Amino acid sequence: MAEIFDEWPEKYDQWFENPIGRLVREYESRLLLEMARPHHGERILDVGCGTGIFTLDLLRAGSHVIGLELSLPMLQRAGKKAAGLPFHMIQGDMCGLPFADSAFDKTVSVTAIEFLEDARGGVAELLRITKPGGFVVVASLNSLSPWAVRRKAAAKEGHAIFEHARFRSPSEMADLVPLPALIRTAIHFQKHDDPERARAIESAGDAGRLDTGAFLVVRWEKPNEN
Repeated sequence: MAEIFDEWPEKYDQWFENPIGRLVREYESRLLLEMARPHHGERILDVGCGTGIFTLDLLRAGSHVIGLELSLPMLQRAGKKAAGLPFHMIQGDMCGLPFADSAFDKTVSVTAIEFLEDARGGVAELLRITKPGGFVVVASLNSLSPWAVRRKAAAKEGHAIFEHARFRSPSEMADLVPLPALIRTAIHFQKHDDPERARAIESAGDAGRLDTGAFLVVRWEKPNEN
């Protein structure tokens, strides 16, 4: 899998530079921060940090972030963006995290779980290394959204990344962990919508708490030890 992503750092970042991509990033970042609630001085692990698009949001909140990523080119790009900030890089796999139990205040993972064969095991690892009372926040492409339908179609045509991905619904994500889950979605508009119309669509979707937004975020709180 690492080799597949090695070719994508520049393309991935470029997507967020066009008008609709900037809008997607705005709403995804907002929801991720609402769910993760990063605080100054917290130690957060960003699993599958990619090129650091969302890592920077955590760092700007004053958190100390460890970025773990399978693809070295992606990780190196994230490191350049975060130069001078409390960011440390580790190349590694989500299913075998090289950290002690309860090592982090919070753990975050954005659009990495789609590529795990053992998603339950991956989230269990995130819970293991999170302190009691801390959050595990996982974002994924929502299988109920038209965005996922398009990616599934691309997979059938041989898209190198999407043919390895599995997209889940909100209920399927919640079922990965036997704990209460807080679930929210964003990106209710479509890729080719006019940006101004997209804002109106997003406002309506958010107000209605629709569960069909493309950006699906689930939060679990690790129980305190007795």
